[in-house]
Amino acid sequence: MSTPTASSLAKAKWLKKIHWDEHGLVPVIAQEAGSNDVLMFAWMNREALARTVELGEAVYWSRSRKKLWHKGEESGHVQKVLEIRLDCDEDVVLLKIEQAGGIACHTGRHSCFYQKFEGDALEGDWQTAEPVLKDPAQIYAAEQAAKPKKTTP
Repeated sequence: MSTPTASSLAKAKWLKKIHWDEHGLVPVIAQEAGSNDVLMFAWMNREALARTVELGEAVYWSRSRKKLWHKGEESGHVQKVLEIRLDCDEDVVLLKIEQAGGIACHTGRHSCFYQKFEGDALEGDWQTAEPVLKDPAQIYAAEQAAKPKKTTP
């Protein structure tokens, strides 16, 4: 199987059905297949979605880095994609996934949605509802060790 090109993706019927935003992106929800927990929200462009289909693992578009982001490329917490769904308005993608290591969030938690609102409209606040499963410093230690050290002139 060959890697899709931008021109071949532009012709792909299944990708044309999606209502991409003005930046060529679509919102994506990653849901754990076994528990049905919503683990994270991210964005994909056409290439990211096509790579996800090709690899069977989640590939997102990083808006901050402006590049493709293969989930788990640094942390090892890849997302095996079991099913891809499109909502009724054809503008949101749902991935049913198996989360490697049980950690989806860069904070070392199971889900990025670990804060829960408690209280009323005037006195309420966000409370941490999920524990850190692994210290992010340990998760990303290998990545930090591999980076060249900056020297001061």
